Amino acid sequence: MKFVEITEEQKAFPGEFLYHEPTSAIVMCGAFMGDKIKALNNGKLFEDVKSNFKKIQLTKEEKKKKFVSRCKACSK
Repeated sequence: MKFVEITEEQKAFPGEFLYHEPTSAIVMCGAFMGDKIKALNNGKLFEDVKSNFKKIQLTKEEKKKKFVSRCKACSK
């Protein structure tokens, strides 16, 4: 797992999990407002500057471990 800076090319989207550096916590992005991000941590909504957040990037091996196959009947 790598943590990547949030840039213009790699924006954060609502519902995406981010790493908040000052609290060392994984939080859920609620809103991306230019220079600030609203995030949810332990049931509480807070707002902080974009530079304190990092995107979470999984390696191919980690993605493969998390993949769950669906039953073939549902794909019809």
